[in-house]
Amino acid sequence: MASKVFVFFNCDADKNPSTMNIFYNDVTFKDTPISRRRLFNKINAERKAGRVQIAEENLPKIEEVIMKGDPVDAGKFITYGAVKAFKCL
Repeated sequence: MASKVFVFFNCDADKNPSTMNIFYNDVTFKDTPISRRRLFNKINAERKAGRVQIAEENLPKIEEVIMKGDPVDAGKFITYGAVKAFKCL
């Protein structure tokens, strides 16, 4: 049975796939509450380091989407970053 994993990617503002480097962003996050929390923490760390841009008022929205919804949707609140889902066989 295939399960789902998520990868956070640094990318350009348009989220072009060619700017998402799996050799740079090579950490996967499982579809579990603990791993989803780690994904949110990773995104917040990237924000604090200045590698992505997130409006302060969007942080709670990103947390809600990651913890209770589809983490891929968090990308609409992030500039220079995206979350992608992959099947893990």
